[in-house]
Amino acid sequence: MPDVRTRSVKSLATAAEAGRHQREWFADLHRRVADGEPFALLNADVPHEIFRTMDIPYAVSQWWASLVTAKQRSGHYLELVRQRGYPDYSEQYNSVTLGSAFDAEPEAGPWGGLPRPDIIVGDATGDVTRKIFDIWGREPGVTFYPLESAAENEVPANWWELMPHRWEEAVGPARLDLLTAELENLVRFLETTTGRRFDESRFREVMALVNEQEEWNRKTRDLIARARPAPLGVVDSIPSVMLPQWHRGTEWARDLARRLHEEVRDLVDAGQAVCRDERARLMWIGRGLWYDMGFYQRFQEEYGAVFVWSMYLAIAADGYVRYGDDPMRALAARFAAFGDQLYTPPWSSEWYVKEARLHGIDGVVHLVSDDPRGGYFTTRALEAAGFPVLEVHADNVDTRTFDGGVAERVGQWLESVVLPRSGSSPVSGRTPAVSTTAAASRAAGAS
Repeated sequence: MPDVRTRSVKSLATAAEAGRHQREWFADLHRRVADGEPFALLNADVPHEIFRTMDIPYAVSQWWASLVTAKQRSGHYLELVRQRGYPDYSEQYNSVTLGSAFDAEPEAGPWGGLPRPDIIVGDATGDVTRKIFDIWGREPGVTFYPLESAAENEVPANWWELMPHRWEEAVGPARLDLLTAELENLVRFLETTTGRRFDESRFREVMALVNEQEEWNRKTRDLIARARPAPLGVVDSIPSVMLPQWHRGTEWARDLARRLHEEVRDLVDAGQAVCRDERARLMWIGRGLWYDMGFYQRFQEEYGAVFVWSMYLAIAADGYVRYGDDPMRALAARFAAFGDQLYTPPWSSEWYVKEARLHGIDGVVHLVSDDPRGGYFTTRALEAAGFPVLEVHADNVDTRTFDGGVAERVGQWLESVVLPRSGSSPVSGRTPAVSTTAAASRAAGAS
């Protein structure tokens, strides 16, 4: 085995390429909207693949919020929400994007601002999310198309093993019947309102490309889980995974997922490590801390603690792959239980425990925000499985909620709980200064 060498903290080549592509794509999006093409704003957890198939330009609400936050502009948009008399302290991830609808100078936003959408599509998960999209639908020229959020009493064990081929068993026929019918109605609605046609042959191509992309992500997840020490941290992996996710169903996204795997494999083969003296492997549960992505790098130099896991690569590996002869029903299976996989116990809690064991995690930092339910059960399940958990109660796009002493709390927790359990002790030194804005910009594709 080659000698372990510390890799300088910098973006992967695939992350840099993803950032460049995102800028070029958004500039092209502006041109297409200016030329009169219909524009859709989609929630992260709805089937983008239909819009890809019909070549309808779209952007993702959560991606826009992450970009705005990385540019330290989320406070501005939350203020616009507050000025309209709406709460600025609830479900900020979508509220930040809603603020764009109220901006008198939208072109002053990042990258020229978010174009005004013609169509909004979101799932009705929770009362707050539905109300936010209802408000969007009251804006002139905007139509909101809601998708239902169904539940199932029976919860499958080890759903991640069932989903690729046995998704009917995992999700349940009633939920699949409902969402399949809704997606078929969505296609008819889009054909009527946009004049675009839905081509099933093209749809099958899109679905196949998504499966290929996520299979590469699964290989990358498994490679990182096995590697000791970690070849990269989550600041490197998140942009290389998430920006292509917003372009699922394209050859570019499929190919970038393959190149990411090759890049990580080369790092492992060369004996490269993001932290030479790795003493603890950490798991970050929750959404990306977009206004302070450098947070994840602060504990490597002094404590030898590396955040090796985030939900973005892990859910790409386990949450998307669907094979089957009926592509529309397979697409419904991809999203009918998507929120459950991340937030609803025991779907979510059992999965997090599985991932912690797979990656050899020594400690978990759990970002608990108001709107994703199930945080209590996630923490309890991990602790019951023997993993120490530190909860951070904050919102990932609202800087007002983030206590400036969180990094100190994490350091104390590492010293008193995590490192003693792993038989390690911190070395003397100071945590290196990290450009948090630059790290956040890379992760959101903003640099």
